[in-house]
Amino acid sequence: MDLGLAIVLIVAALIVGAAVAGLIAWKIAFGKGVEHRKKEAEAQIESAEKEAERIVSEANEKAEATKKSKLVEAKDEIYRLRGQAEKEIQKMKSETERELKERRAEVSRSERRLQQKEENLDKKNDKIEKLEESLANKNKKAEEKLAEAEKLKNSQMEILERISGYTTEQAKEHIIRMLDSELDHEKAVRINLYEQKLKDECDDKARNQIANAISRLAAETVSEMTVSVVSLPNDEMKGRIIGREGRNIRTLEQLTGVDLIIDDTPEAITLSSHDKVRREIARIALERLIQDGRIHPTRIEETVERAKREVEQKIKQEGERALLATNVNNMNPELVRLIGRLYYRSSYSQNVLDHSIEVAHLAGMMADELGVDAAMARRAGLLHDVGKALSEEIEGSHVQIGVDVCRKYKENPEIIHAIEAHHGDVEARTVIANLVKAADAISAARPAARSENYDNYIKRLQKLEEICSSYSGVEKTYAIQAGREVRVMIKPEAMNDDKMTVLAREIAKKIEAEMEYPGQIKVNLIRESRAVEYAK
Repeated sequence: MDLGLAIVLIVAALIVGAAVAGLIAWKIAFGKGVEHRKKEAEAQIESAEKEAERIVSEANEKAEATKKSKLVEAKDEIYRLRGQAEKEIQKMKSETERELKERRAEVSRSERRLQQKEENLDKKNDKIEKLEESLANKNKKAEEKLAEAEKLKNSQMEILERISGYTTEQAKEHIIRMLDSELDHEKAVRINLYEQKLKDECDDKARNQIANAISRLAAETVSEMTVSVVSLPNDEMKGRIIGREGRNIRTLEQLTGVDLIIDDTPEAITLSSHDKVRREIARIALERLIQDGRIHPTRIEETVERAKREVEQKIKQEGERALLATNVNNMNPELVRLIGRLYYRSSYSQNVLDHSIEVAHLAGMMADELGVDAAMARRAGLLHDVGKALSEEIEGSHVQIGVDVCRKYKENPEIIHAIEAHHGDVEARTVIANLVKAADAISAARPAARSENYDNYIKRLQKLEEICSSYSGVEKTYAIQAGREVRVMIKPEAMNDDKMTVLAREIAKKIEAEMEYPGQIKVNLIRESRAVEYAK
C-alpha cells in the first residue's frame, strides 16, 4: 500500500472517531441524564480513540509493508534494466567489432586493387614510353622520306615545266580554266534538264487548269473611250444648250466637271472627261434637258442632282449585281458601293468591274480544281482592284488603297494579303494569293482586253532592250512580237554555248524583277560563228 493511501485512511479514521464521539456526547447530553451520558460518552470516546489508534497503527504497518515491497520491486526493476542494458551494450560491441572487421577487410581489398592498378599503370607507362620512342623513330624516318619525296617532286616538277613549257602557276590557271569550262557545261546541261522537267510537269498541270477555267468563262471584251456622244434632235438645240452668252453650257460644265465639245458634227455633242462617273451624270442630265426642252441654269441644277442620284443608285445596283454574279455574300455595304463604282472605272480601256468579276470567276474555278476555298478565292478576286474606286480621291497606289479599305471594313487577312500581292508588291504566301495573281494576269492578257498608249508601249520596248543590252558579251538586242519576245545577239568570241543558257536565265529573272507586263516574254539568245576567206 502506498504511503499516501495510509495517510488518507488515518485521516478518515480520525474523522469517523470524531463523528462517533460527537454522536455519543449528544446522546449523553440529551439522554437519561447528563452525568450518565457524560460517562458513557467518555467511555465511547476512549474506545473510539483506541479504535483510531488501532487503525492508525494498522495503517502505519501496512504503509511500511507497502514501502518495503515497493523498494524491493524497484530494486528488481533496476537489476532487470541493468541486465538488459549490459546485454544491449554487449550486442552493440559485437556488432561494432563485426563492422570493423568488415571495413578492415574492405580496406585491405581496396589496397590490393590499388596496388594492382599501380602495377598495371607502371606496365602501361613502360609500354607508352616504348611506343613513343618507336613513334619518334618512325617520325624521323618519315621526315627523311618526305624530304626525299619533296626533292623528287621538285625535280619532277622541273622536268614537267621543261616538257610542258608552263610554270606551276600557269599550269594551275590552265587547269582552273579547264575546270570552269567543264563546270559551265555541266551547269548548263543540268539547268536545262531540271528546267525542262519542271516546265513539262508544271506547264501541263497549269495549262490544264487555266484552259479549263478560261473555257468555262467566255467574257466579252469591250474597248471603252474617254468621250461620250449625245445625239440631238436638230442643230438648233446646240444654241439652246449653249444659252445666252454661254451661261447654260458653263453651268452644265461647272456642275458636272465635264467638257462639252460643240463643233461642226451634225446633231451631236461630245462630252469629254477621264472620269466616267462625271461623263455619265452629264450624259443623263443633258439627255433629260433635251427631252424636256426647258434649258436654263435652275433647271440644269435640278436635272444634274437627279442624274447624280440615278448614278448613285446605278452604282449600288452594279455592286449588288457583281456580288450575285460571283456568289459572294456578307459584304459591308460601303465595300459593295465601292465595287459598284468600278463600273465607271477603266484600266487600259478595260472596264474594271467586268475585269474584277472575271478575275473572281477565274480564281474560283482554279480554286475548285486545286481543292481550296473557292468562296474565299472569288471574294479576293472581286476585291483585288477595289482601290481603283478611290485612286482619284486618295493618294497612293490602288493596291495600298484597297488593302487599307478592306482592313478598315474587317475583311479576312488572307483576302487582304491576296490584294496586296496581286501585283507582286509583296511575295504571295498563300495559294489564294497566287490564284488571284494568275487570274488577274489571265484577264488582262485576253486578246484586245486592254489597249496601251503608244508612248508607254515604246517605253516598255526600250526598257526591255536596255535590260538585255546591259550584260557583257551582248552585241545587239531586238524586241519583237509587240514586246512578247526579245532576241539577243551574242558576240561569239565573248561567250560559249554553255554560258548562253545561264545568261538567258539571268536576263529572264531581271526582266521579271524590273518590268511589269501581261503574259510572258520569250528570251532568245543567238550566237553565230562565221569563217570568211577570199579566193584570189
